[in-house]
Amino acid sequence: MKRLYLGLALVGAVVPYIFFIAHIGAEGPGLDAMLSGMFANSMASTLTSDLLISSFVFWIWLVHSKTKRPWVFVALNLCIGLSCALPAYLYARERERASAPAP
Repeated sequence: MKRLYLGLALVGAVVPYIFFIAHIGAEGPGLDAMLSGMFANSMASTLTSDLLISSFVFWIWLVHSKTKRPWVFVALNLCIGLSCALPAYLYARERERASAPAP
């Protein structure tokens, strides 16, 4: 599963940035254009609110589960997105479990 999570983290970093770079190319780097696009219609608002709530729940999970260096995954979430941060967290968790001594 580690390789799958790592691959998904990479895909989760690349694919959203393709659309983000296209948006910046078309609209410029302004925050106004980004926010208006995120809430342009009911469907965009649905997806945006779902992503924001899911990200917040992920942050709570990171703190509550006493994850080592949770700020790394929060930073990934804020700078790239949940599509990268969540599989990166799962990869790190699997890697840590694999290196832990057997009980």
